[in-house]
Amino acid sequence: METESEPYVRLATLRQLHQVVADLNTARSLADTLQTVADGVVAGLNYELACVNLVRPDGDLVVAAFAGSTAAEALITGRVGSRESWERRLSMGVAWGDLRFIPHTEGWVLIEDDVPQWHTEGPAPRFEDEWHPHDRLYAPMYASGSKRELLGVISVDRPRNGRHPGPWGQEALQMYASQSAIAISNARLRANMQRALVRLEREQQALRASEESFRQAFEYAPSGMAIAEMGGDQHGRLLRTNDALCRLLGRPASVMRRYSFADLVHPEDIGTLLRTSAEGGRAELRLGRRDGTYVWVSLRNSVVADTADGPRFLLTHVEDIEERKRHELQLAHRASHDALTGLPNSAELRSRLSARICERPYAAQGEDDTPYPSPYGHEHGFGFDTAPPVGGPYDHHVHSVAPPGGDVDDGTKGLAVLFCDLDGFKSINDRFGHHTGDAVLIEVARRLTTGVRDGDTVARLGGDEFVVLADGLGAADAADLAVRLRNAIIPPIRVDGRAVRVGASFGIGWAECGMSVEEVLNSADQRMYIEKRSRAKVHRRAG
Repeated sequence: METESEPYVRLATLRQLHQVVADLNTARSLADTLQTVADGVVAGLNYELACVNLVRPDGDLVVAAFAGSTAAEALITGRVGSRESWERRLSMGVAWGDLRFIPHTEGWVLIEDDVPQWHTEGPAPRFEDEWHPHDRLYAPMYASGSKRELLGVISVDRPRNGRHPGPWGQEALQMYASQSAIAISNARLRANMQRALVRLEREQQALRASEESFRQAFEYAPSGMAIAEMGGDQHGRLLRTNDALCRLLGRPASVMRRYSFADLVHPEDIGTLLRTSAEGGRAELRLGRRDGTYVWVSLRNSVVADTADGPRFLLTHVEDIEERKRHELQLAHRASHDALTGLPNSAELRSRLSARICERPYAAQGEDDTPYPSPYGHEHGFGFDTAPPVGGPYDHHVHSVAPPGGDVDDGTKGLAVLFCDLDGFKSINDRFGHHTGDAVLIEVARRLTTGVRDGDTVARLGGDEFVVLADGLGAADAADLAVRLRNAIIPPIRVDGRAVRVGASFGIGWAECGMSVEEVLNSADQRMYIEKRSRAKVHRRAG
């Protein structure tokens, strides 16, 4: 069972992984890229050692970069292992997707081959999944395309937690190897393009030769390339696109010349495109395909002069990152959502709640003790803002307030926090087992989600506790919502032909600026227990 701290650890690791992947795209030369790949394994994936073995033109693999040990780096950097030995290693052991793990029980046969290697020292493992000093884990890097040409192999040694990586760690390493392959291919491509651009600045005869070299690099680049106008009435219009970009977007070159990237970008990403500078600008956004779908791409811009003091053009490199984005979304969803019900988990709930409240209390007064009127007006469902209309750090923040207690209803709307605890759930678990209990939790999650509005949040806090965030409600609205949700939970739930019932107790709290997230949740939790004790007294009297 996943511990409460594991989602936070995954989120922290995911942030590190995002950073090291971003660093891959900032490296300029091939050597910088290779070292960034090795450093990223140590810094972002938490392995003690990382070695990047690059395929040479003759097919053998050379140790091109090392991270984690200066002694090992000095000893094996530049050494070569034969392709035959490497292919043997990549066919041994256990396949974890594209990864290859060779346990120490099998790796002894490789001691005498010519692959350069370095092992961390340590005691023999005590547990089944503990890392042995002679375990080997390899992450091949393949070029994009159907042939899956091997570009190199990342070898890692000893995770910092001392355990074999689990499914999430394996997927993260495999995704990183895939992005590293793209970065290495791009580094080589950038080197070729830079050489072509230098040749373009030479004398006319050399210029014609370099133009042909540029044309071939442009036309036959494995990723998308485009040339667009700069300045004038036709600024941004695509003048030329290569075959890879046309295939990616499903549009012929003749049609592409009718558009600019601003015409093709997803409406939500137009701001990102406009903020991307022409010289050295980078952006990740979505471009529209001919079939109406969108694909995530990475854009990189550079400015090219046709001749000295002549027209300037925008050269844009377009890389397909759809698979990486899909993996990122999957990893982020798994880190922020409950594995059983699919609802936002405790960490995600706290993040969403924290985004709605600030540390500054909403009850700030003007000099005449009159609350400052909200610049958003009462039509937004919030009473008053806490800062003057101009000046101060909270000009654009509408503070969350709580409706008044008792029977008074002044029309104030707030962010209601409904804490839900299931009644009788433990007895179902005890009598029928966790399989039935899990089925009940899944059905309760479905009923809660069905019973709220679009935009409201239903989260599983843990065990049989749920929390609902519903914005724009008055006190009576929140009470009615609690009754509706309780009535939705009460009907029998059928599991494996058996009907079981659970009840629910709700506590209603309010999120107010000036409160912490824990104070908001504890307030709703306490009200839930007050309601539960009150209902218990009523049942005892009735009995």
